[in-house]
Amino acid sequence: MGSSRPMAVYGAYGHTGRFIVAELLRRGRTPILCGRDAGKLEAMAAQFPGLARRVATIADPHSLDRALDGAAAVVNAAGPFLDTAEAVLEAALRARIHYLDTSAEQRAAFAVHERFGDRVREAGIVALPSVAFYGALADLLATAALGDWPDADTIDIAVGLDGWHPTRGTRVTGERNHGRRWVVEGDALRVAPEPPPTRTWTFPPPFGTQETVLLPLSEIVAIARHLRCPEVHAYMNLAPLHDLRDPDTPPPVAADERGRSAQTFVLDVQVRRQGRMRRAIAQGRDIYAVTAPLIVEALERVMTGKAPGPGAFSTAQAFDARDFLAALSPEHFSVLFETQP
Repeated sequence: MGSSRPMAVYGAYGHTGRFIVAELLRRGRTPILCGRDAGKLEAMAAQFPGLARRVATIADPHSLDRALDGAAAVVNAAGPFLDTAEAVLEAALRARIHYLDTSAEQRAAFAVHERFGDRVREAGIVALPSVAFYGALADLLATAALGDWPDADTIDIAVGLDGWHPTRGTRVTGERNHGRRWVVEGDALRVAPEPPPTRTWTFPPPFGTQETVLLPLSEIVAIARHLRCPEVHAYMNLAPLHDLRDPDTPPPVAADERGRSAQTFVLDVQVRRQGRMRRAIAQGRDIYAVTAPLIVEALERVMTGKAPGPGAFSTAQAFDARDFLAALSPEHFSVLFETQP
């Protein structure tokens, strides 16, 4: 099981943070409830009695140091990550403990690799940004689909959601994250075109054929770290974006005993090389809830010595992609692989 020390969860009382705390407990780990709001931490402690709670803010490094004291790793689930990632990762470096986050923000993920990679390696810890539905899942699917191919000509990713009831954190991140997005073109990260192009995508049932729009998130940064492919693009169907842009769309509501909403998703990755296409498809429920098993599985692998060594990695760079997906399927989502001539 690796270290028996507890795992700090920063942003524990947030929507995704609660799923992560529950998943850690389900897998026999002890979370430390950390965050900026003492009242919300106290209310959460009533739901999870016996867990330590520690107030910490990104503006006060000493409070972060106290929050991480005695922890074996920290999971940062508090966005916007353009604001929180640097401070929490700095605290992890001071404590010499592993760092994982759930960022969908490209520039936050890029900074973990480019600005902190050397320091993370020198500190002897592992840093994994974007271990979430946005970021890790597409990275894992693309890597698994690539398989024994040494490279690809194109990787195209499409997210299909039947709707999107955004959390407050999603809305705040959207307001904060105004930078131009990146895609991979010409074998390098390039600014995505404006206005973003659209394309028709045929998803598997029940989604079917839908219009999508270019919407690259942190999966672009993750894939660019380790897969050899000169063209990587990501799209999303239009219906959830209408929900996201409507200020009256309510937040998600629990619809089952695990607290998941009724939202369904499909993540469809198509990898092409020399006229052949390999496809990897994940389908499941609730993009926020599914982040918890993804990041806790990654944490378990880090804690049991299955990471390639100290350093900053994308999820599929650090672990065997097919094995990782198999560990979570079919309990948390289904996975299908296809090869087309």
